[in-house]
Amino acid sequence: MRRLRTKGWKGLFDLGRVWRAAGYSAAGFRAALQNEAAFRQELALFVVLAPLGWWLGRDGVEQSLLVGSLMLVLLVELLNSAIEAVVNRVGRDPHELSGQAKDIASAAVFVSLILVVVVWALVLADHYF
Repeated sequence: MRRLRTKGWKGLFDLGRVWRAAGYSAAGFRAALQNEAAFRQELALFVVLAPLGWWLGRDGVEQSLLVGSLMLVLLVELLNSAIEAVVNRVGRDPHELSGQAKDIASAAVFVSLILVVVVWALVLADHYF
């Protein structure tokens, strides 16, 4: 079995790699903001609800659940957008598997939105009922 070459401990502290990765992430955020209306809508939802979640949460656990569920929506939407971009890159011709991949990724976003509703409803119900 062939052994993989690694940079050892030096590679662990390669700040240049971290800096480049941060640049790739920033480019991904810019692309999502420019090209994905759904991401912009969900980011607006996050901007409005995250401070409210921080304020309504009685402790760190509740705050984490309220804000974290919103962050999860953004994460899943970014992955959905990435899957759509790859499928579109492969070809624009209709194909059953291409449609299936896009539909499944969209369903993941929907499930993450349901999670937000459930988490917020449970936390707020505990506060007021």
